[in-house]
Amino acid sequence: MKNFLEFQGISKKFGQNQVLNDVSFTVSKGEVFSLLGPSGCGKTTLLRICAGFEEPDAGRVLLNGVDITDIPPNRRPVNTIFQNYALFSNMTIRDNIAFGPKLSGWKKNKLNDEVDKFLNLIQMSEHQYKKPIQLSGGQRQRVAIARALINRPLVLLLDEPLAALDLKLRQRMLVELDEIHDQIGTTFLFVTHDQGEAMSISDQIAVMNNGLVEQIGTPIEIYEAPRTSFVAAFIGDTNFFEGSVVEVLDEEFSKVNIIDFPELLVYNDKHLVQGSKIYLSVRPEKIYISRKAPATVRPCMNVLSGVVEDVVYLGAQTKFWVKIGEYRLAVNKQHSSYLLDEIPIRWNDEVWVSWNSEHGYLLDQYIEADEKLLSMTT
Repeated sequence: MKNFLEFQGISKKFGQNQVLNDVSFTVSKGEVFSLLGPSGCGKTTLLRICAGFEEPDAGRVLLNGVDITDIPPNRRPVNTIFQNYALFSNMTIRDNIAFGPKLSGWKKNKLNDEVDKFLNLIQMSEHQYKKPIQLSGGQRQRVAIARALINRPLVLLLDEPLAALDLKLRQRMLVELDEIHDQIGTTFLFVTHDQGEAMSISDQIAVMNNGLVEQIGTPIEIYEAPRTSFVAAFIGDTNFFEGSVVEVLDEEFSKVNIIDFPELLVYNDKHLVQGSKIYLSVRPEKIYISRKAPATVRPCMNVLSGVVEDVVYLGAQTKFWVKIGEYRLAVNKQHSSYLLDEIPIRWNDEVWVSWNSEHGYLLDQYIEADEKLLSMTT
């Protein structure tokens, strides 16, 4: 069901602060849908409106064709997992998971069977009689997931559920969360500010900024084809160029004049005409760097020379910043193999950089308010 969960024109103010501004989108049944954005963008407020903990100033929320906007939280077929997991500290793990079904009056045999099933699902059977304080953060998170899912909610709302965990544990829990979703099939609405989490687990991502949804798409669409400067900058690193079309070469390619930078060839998928203003995004990993000019240059390639200003070795890759004209170009070199006897590119070296013009992406919008964020990416 494509329009399983619907947000229709949701707006919300706290005082004079417009937290959500006419937000509309749909979530399909059974998918993992992430709300991604920085702190204060409105994603948690949207989740709380779905849960019934906040009321929208305008708009409606529909679930499975039913308007749930005015239904109390305890009567909505949704469950929420918070950052702190909210487990009952005086109860065993087994009793925590059984809490909801007991309130609902489940028969003892059914209750025990279902609790056993979920303990096995989260691989916590051997810890079922422990208290939450005796568990690790990752184990507590799994218990919170089981307690939320045993009631068979139509939607599971996850509010930054991995925020309290360290990096390696977060990565492992993402895999486990994905596996649990595959086995249960419940629709997940996942709130996070971490692009890696959203990219790893999501079927669809809504990138939010200042109370608006800037783009919705699959992780590949969001990363490879960002529509705005904010999306391009928030999802990974990128190089931004501003300029205008000086020549349309054919239906696919155009030459563009770039401010403080040499002329570039772009893949003109927006079909812009001569004189059109353009905003271009080129990911650092799409750019090749070398000491020598490429031996062969294809017609669709951009090839430029510059001087290395900064080098950061990160093990799996090296990051370079290359000065070309008045611009600092970010370049990432991935190490599929690294030869210790190879002379590395160092600071102040003269280098050549090149990229296929099809690997750049013309943006629909460049937002001046993003300057603080964008400056962090280059």
